[in-house]
Amino acid sequence: MSDYRYVTKDQYSEAKQDLIELINLVQDEVRDYFTFRYDFIGSVSRNMVTMDYDSNVGYDFDVNLRVNDDEENYSAEEIKQILKKGFDKFAHLFKYDYSEDSTRVLTIKVKDRQHSRILHSADFAVVHDGSKGQQYIHYNKNQQTYEWQYQPKSYYKLDERIAIIKENNLWQKVRDLYLNKKNNNTDGKKSRSLFAETINEIYMQYFE
Repeated sequence: MSDYRYVTKDQYSEAKQDLIELINLVQDEVRDYFTFRYDFIGSVSRNMVTMDYDSNVGYDFDVNLRVNDDEENYSAEEIKQILKKGFDKFAHLFKYDYSEDSTRVLTIKVKDRQHSRILHSADFAVVHDGSKGQQYIHYNKNQQTYEWQYQPKSYYKLDERIAIIKENNLWQKVRDLYLNKKNNNTDGKKSRSLFAETINEIYMQYFE
């Protein structure tokens, strides 16, 4: 079992500011191709950042990159690779390693190599909001292909369910369950997935 605990804003505020500066540099770098907005989501946006004090993995940030390519001038693969190249160009300025490309996100990490620890990391999901809902770039590692996929139906209910939970003063239940899920995460699920699971379980328990 892990030993995840909540991290205070003071503990991660400097790292968050560095990350914003990095994103701004990438925005300028890719401007000849497309523009994008960014949003901190999940645990960071709700002051629920966690860290396992018994492991070599620090806290993480979840960020959505909303790409403006309405004319569809670039394929999903081209967009992901253009962004990856941009992050890789400037990541070292903020002590991040080169980005890693996974199924749903690009991940960058700050490492303490002397002690074999990850101090903190950031996961970037590339998304597009359209009339039929939000899509994200999905990377199929086995086939080495990229494609836009729609978020699952449960994704669209989150904000509505969060509002209902807060209105009924159940947010501490969310914090407790989320921390429990982090500490028993034997499947290596991402924080954003665990947060969504937490919201849905609390909602189902109290309102359905």
